[in-house]
Amino acid sequence: MALRKEISLEAMQTRGDGCFPGYVGLKVKDFGEGFMQLEFSVTPQHLAPNGFLHAGSIVTLADTACGYGCIAHLPDGAQNFTTIELKSNHLSTARDGTICAEARAVHMGRTTHVWDATVTHKESGKTLALFRCTQMILWPKG
Repeated sequence: MALRKEISLEAMQTRGDGCFPGYVGLKVKDFGEGFMQLEFSVTPQHLAPNGFLHAGSIVTLADTACGYGCIAHLPDGAQNFTTIELKSNHLSTARDGTICAEARAVHMGRTTHVWDATVTHKESGKTLALFRCTQMILWPKG
């Protein structure tokens, strides 16, 4: 599957405006053939009551990176996608700084995509989580 040429960095950067990704401050940093990079700056809304990153904030970042990667690589004629499975392994945490996700395509077929994402703490370089996501490609009915 090739990167859809009509999708610009500017379009990807505003994709989440008015939706959950925009609400939690996710930013598209870069994307290209088979990859997508997003990040967010840690604020109190990203933390759990224990003062560390909420696992949901990490999963949201990784899932969005994989989903945006999928949308940028949809097969010709496909309408959309939906996530059908995700898995995350959390290895570390953070309290501040910038959290980055880089998603990479593992499989881009006609009916499913599989993407892996690595979530890191920008300042320390620590890997916070490993993530895998499977998406079902949606086709027009008819």
